[in-house]
Amino acid sequence: MSAAPGTVYLVGAGCGRADLITVRGLRLLQGCDIVVYDDLIAPELLDAVPVQAKRLYMGKRKGKHSAAQAEISAQLVELAKKGKTVVRLKGGDPFVFGRGGEEALALQAAGVPFEVVPGITSPIAVPALAGIPVTHRGVSQSFHVVTAHTADTEDGLPAYFDDLAHLPGTLVFLMGLSRLEIIVRQLMEAGKPVDTPT
Repeated sequence: MSAAPGTVYLVGAGCGRADLITVRGLRLLQGCDIVVYDDLIAPELLDAVPVQAKRLYMGKRKGKHSAAQAEISAQLVELAKKGKTVVRLKGGDPFVFGRGGEEALALQAAGVPFEVVPGITSPIAVPALAGIPVTHRGVSQSFHVVTAHTADTEDGLPAYFDDLAHLPGTLVFLMGLSRLEIIVRQLMEAGKPVDTPT
């Protein structure tokens, strides 16, 4: 007779400091059997994991991936099917460019119980920590989060700069520092005013 499957918790670690994780996320970390963690988490969060719990690094950074996404998803399924309580600790929020949706679909397809625990995402947290509101009455009534790395275009940038240039509100580009010059140029070429604050 096989053991009942464990549960996988897709937990957002927040952005930056360890104390930006949610109370629920921290409690789950403190009670897990295994934590499968990403690169962009505060390392001190691993101190909350029980001593006997397994720590499994499966992070991704530009140019160096420890594991393919399919392998990470398969690992989560395998661990849960052994009856383990697994925390998949992801930087920011699991569903904001964190591939949490892919992991959730894999768990669902395998019949593994899972729960998503949202985290404070970088498009809001980083500007806030720098004193920049992404929305402000009379200035910006919306904000738009855009990836600067997509597999769908030749240069890896979104193909809809004409649309982006004419959106009201704040544009937040993630993973775009190395492409900042071309992003700014394409926005201006698409009609974004040169005097737009950056």
